[in-house]
Parts: sequence; structure tokens; C-alpha cells
Amino acid sequence: MTETVVVTGGLGRSGKWICDRLAGEYHVVCVDLDHPGWEIPERETVDFRAVDVTDGGGVRDLVSEYDPDAVVHWAALPSPERHAGSRVFETNLMGAYNVLDAAGRVGSDIVLASSESIYGMAFAEETPLPASLPIDEGHPMAPEDPYGTAKVAGEEVGEMVARRDGVSVASVRPSWIQYPGEYNCRGVAAGDLAGGAGNCWSYVDVRDVASIVEAALETDFDGHEGFHAAAADNYVGRPTAALVEECWGELPTECELAGEQSALSTVKADGVLGWEPEHSWRGAADADVSEPSLLAE
Repeated sequence: MTETVVVTGGLGRSGKWICDRLAGEYHVVCVDLDHPGWEIPERETVDFRAVDVTDGGGVRDLVSEYDPDAVVHWAALPSPERHAGSRVFETNLMGAYNVLDAAGRVGSDIVLASSESIYGMAFAEETPLPASLPIDEGHPMAPEDPYGTAKVAGEEVGEMVARRDGVSVASVRPSWIQYPGEYNCRGVAAGDLAGGAGNCWSYVDVRDVASIVEAALETDFDGHEGFHAAAADNYVGRPTAALVEECWGELPTECELAGEQSALSTVKADGVLGWEPEHSWRGAADADVSEPSLLAE
């Protein structure tokens, strides 16, 4: 029997790639604020539902209806700079609570969209030097913005649900998500070096984001765990330690970076999930890859 996975934010830019990847193996329930319309033909393995994740009753009704094997919570307001901070925090935290609480109560395993922003560098007024390099999942969390703070709180909700309901919760912490043929990070690489210091010039291809979500769904582990999703290299094309030293004037006391190695370590994702990134800007920045539509051809 095909397992059912609910994916919130499934019509979003990265959500579509996740749904498309999972639709080959799962019955996917693609959830977003809007429905694409009954008149549009749907894939046999994809259902669409319109639900606002900040509506706790609507979320519980949906999860109760499908009783999914797993839930991927990908819906969020993506940055603190496009909306009022209070709206970003409330939407992202309440959405995480409603979805994770409902999923845990029916015994669904969970994959949660967290962020590298939890470490406090991405949106800080003065970007702090990382405590160590490469950054692993145990690096101190110190956000100064509503987006990163809501992600930290969302992971705490994941801890609570895993503890209470005995389900597994994987918090995926993607770096700056890039799309084949549209690697905006390369524009930063050609400009002011400091413009990429907020994540130490790391990035991840959306196809690798979809694959780590799939890996998390297919891996058995206990409790709540955080995992980085990042490409193996930086997007500048120069040694990462040299970039750090040029930007901050120093390196952390603990620094073990080789060449263009990413500042975000994916060793844990490899060890626990068997996942490694497959794409680099060198092949993907100019790639001609069609964006998934989720709809039947």
C-alpha cells in the first residue's frame, strides 16, 4: 500500500520540487493557501488541499482526514524583510505548532523546514564570526531576527512532539536555496564579498533539498534531529577560509576547512540519512531544467 505524505507549502517555489520528488514513491497531499482548481487535471498520486496552517482547526481536520504516514511542514513566510516582524514570527511559529502537533497526535513522522538562520548570522546587524568552522548542527543558536527565532522555536516544538508522541522529527536546515539556471548567489559572488558573509557563502540546489527530505522520510531514527542541507562547496570559487579571513580579519580558533569546502557541514546528514549533495553551481548555474508543475501532462 502506498504511504501518504502531507506536504505543507507544496505549491511554493521549493515545495513544488519536494512534492514532485515524492510523488513517484508516495501519495502526496499538496497543501497550500490556494487550490490550483478542480478543472486542472491532477496526477493520480497528488491531491491538492487549500489550508491556512495558522488555522489550527483546519490543520487538524486535514491531518485527521488523511491520517498520513508522514508530514513535511514546508510552509512559511521566508524572510524577516518582506513582512512585519510580528507577522513573520507569529505565522511561522503558529504554523509549525499547528502542523507538528496535529501530525504527532496521529503518529506521523515529520520533516520540518528549519533554516541556517538559527545560528544568527544571516540577518544580524553586524555579522558575527562563526564559533567554529565548518559549522555543525551543534553550533550555538543566536538569532537576532523574527525569522530565525521562529525557526529555533519551531525546532523546540519538534522536540516536544517527538518526546510526547514518540515520532521522529527531522529539522532540515537548508542554506540559501538555488534553482537550476537561476543561481542568484553568483550575482553576490561577483559583487561585495560581505554580501554573502551571513551564511559564509554557502548554498544548496533545490534538487538536493528535495532529496534530503526524501532521505529523512526513508530513514528510521529516534526523537528530533537537525540536519544541514548545503552544497559541498562555496559559491564564490575561492578557498572558504581565505574568504572568512578577508571578511572578518581572522579565523575561528577551531577552523578545519579544506579548499572551497562549504562552511556548513553535512557530515551528520551523510552519517544518519545517507545523504550527500549532488549539485554544484559549476554545473547547475546555467543548467536548463524545467520547473515541476505537479499537474498531469
